[in-house]
Amino acid sequence: MPSDFQRYTVTAALPYANGPVHIGHLAGVYLPADIYVRYLRSAGRDVKFICGSDEHGVPITIRAQKEGVTPQQVVDKYHALIRDSFLDFGVSFDIYSRTSSATHREVSSEFFLKLYQEGKFIEQTSQQYYDEQADQFLADRYIVGTCPNCGNENAYGDQCERCGTSLSPTELINPRSMLSGNNPVLRETKHWYLPLDQYEPWLREWIVEGHKNDWKANVYGQCKSWIDQGLHPRAVTRDLDWGVPVPVAGAEGKVLYVWFDAPIGYISATKDLLPDTWETYWKDSGSKLVHFIGKDNIVFHCIIFPAMLRAHGDYILPDNVPANEFLNLEGDKISTSRNWAVWLHEYLQDFPGQADVLRYVLCANAPENKDNDFTWKDFQARNNNELLATLGNFVNRAVVLTHKYFGGQIPARNELTEFDRDVLQQLADFPARIGHLIENYRFRDALNELMNLARLGNKYLADTEPWKLIKTDEPRVATILNIALQITASLTTLMEPFLPNTALRLAGMLDTEKTPWTAAGHADALPVGHQLKEAFLLFEKIEDATVEAQVQKLLDTKKANELANTTTAPAKENVSFEEFSRMDLRVGTITAAEKVAKTKKLLKLTVDTGLDQRTIVSGIAESFIPEALVGQQVLVLLNLAPREIKGIQSQGMLLLAENADGSLALMQPGQQVKPGSGVM
Repeated sequence: MPSDFQRYTVTAALPYANGPVHIGHLAGVYLPADIYVRYLRSAGRDVKFICGSDEHGVPITIRAQKEGVTPQQVVDKYHALIRDSFLDFGVSFDIYSRTSSATHREVSSEFFLKLYQEGKFIEQTSQQYYDEQADQFLADRYIVGTCPNCGNENAYGDQCERCGTSLSPTELINPRSMLSGNNPVLRETKHWYLPLDQYEPWLREWIVEGHKNDWKANVYGQCKSWIDQGLHPRAVTRDLDWGVPVPVAGAEGKVLYVWFDAPIGYISATKDLLPDTWETYWKDSGSKLVHFIGKDNIVFHCIIFPAMLRAHGDYILPDNVPANEFLNLEGDKISTSRNWAVWLHEYLQDFPGQADVLRYVLCANAPENKDNDFTWKDFQARNNNELLATLGNFVNRAVVLTHKYFGGQIPARNELTEFDRDVLQQLADFPARIGHLIENYRFRDALNELMNLARLGNKYLADTEPWKLIKTDEPRVATILNIALQITASLTTLMEPFLPNTALRLAGMLDTEKTPWTAAGHADALPVGHQLKEAFLLFEKIEDATVEAQVQKLLDTKKANELANTTTAPAKENVSFEEFSRMDLRVGTITAAEKVAKTKKLLKLTVDTGLDQRTIVSGIAESFIPEALVGQQVLVLLNLAPREIKGIQSQGMLLLAENADGSLALMQPGQQVKPGSGVM
């Protein structure tokens, strides 16, 4: 497809370097961006793919405090993990930089200074919470308190994660500092603000009027809603000691707000990549700027960053911001704090060599227009029924039959039937159709068209049945396999944006070089006589046990979350020491254990109390194996009044602890002691 632009600057949202990347990030941002860029490269476009770690802001300092390390150590750890995971997943950045670099500090400082010197900011003094013990102002995330909406006692100063309500620190009930635990006090502090309200008329014209037909409905709708509600000045500085220092006199102890300096990271990364020509990709009107982001970053990339660029005056504006919606996991919202996620680095360890399977599933189920759900059963089904049974099966049949009948050499194409001509015409149409969908950010539809080409090849072989014709009409079989192999060659090029590793392996099987997009769909991509390499399976079947293990991992996570969130029962009423001292608590040894007939829960235990051998009936049969209890020492309440249970006289009670999930644990001495020893 021809383009009006000379070059492309494509950015992917900077991942925050305080944790690993999960499938929600991939489906929302990095996979669609990579598909788009790989296609542009194959189509011969001049494109630079820019990303890097976002390494400033309060969450970094909170993580550092929890782990007892420095913020730099935190970002170094996660920057490396994220960078390597992207590389192994096949995301083809031209550069993966970081906002803690010297270049970024220089570029973001210069950006701020230009706006500051031209009077583009306004200064405001406001009341902000201050921790007197820690001797510092508190950013929103350093303050917790009771949510005024739902009563959550651990709501943050900017949001309650239980009910999702946006908050300001002063709205919290009983606010307390995360640094010291003390109640903070309000003090005056000065900050610089970008007056977004002054850019509201321009933003309305640029977005509401200018992009209502070419931006995705979810992006356009959210932007219009923000503008219609009225924009307000937004702070671009923070009281913090981690970040880019505010480069003006009187701003000691202040840094650039992370959402001011982070998008400038795209520019500084490009400068690191192209020290001499970076401005061409950011300041030349012949460059097309495209931001790939998630739903939660729309306002920053469509309103705040464009207003910053407009205020600066030297930069081009984004042509499109194709943000996706959210991807859920097994019917529940992905949550890093709850560990409810499929982490990329863990997937790559559990499924070595199968990055393309995850790429395929995430694209096929991409949340392009609405939230979608990832399930492991769907992952398995798409691999086995689509990649393996459709794409892999077609390629395997075409190559195996060519080896079987023609020694692995591309046979000559003889007289064509009407069916052959129709198939070749359809083949010729696929590159433009897939390319058009990618250019319009419809990646899920583009992937479906790629699979339609594989389906076309499967149907062609199934309808022509070369395995039946070989004994009677070898020239016809030669034609059929020639056409099937031309489809296979086109698949090599057309699948590369989606399945880059598989495309490389298929090219190796066909013993052909990587070809540009314009060469795909040609009827003579593989010349007659060309020798193929041996056939192999492009995909492996994923067994039930494999996905069941992944589902169980999530179930274990859910169980752990439920236990962590279970509230402890309130304390009972006080008892006097005299009342407590009446209980005779001793250590006993279980000498025999058996189930009580016709019951599910009861065990009959014989316990050596040091005083006697006595029988105790206990409702623990669902938690313990009788044979495993023999020899165990336990704590026993000896002077509990005897009671007949199922015809058995029970003379005491075992002491147990009950977990939040209902499981039981024996209360036992820390070391072996003599039966009858008292409990003090």
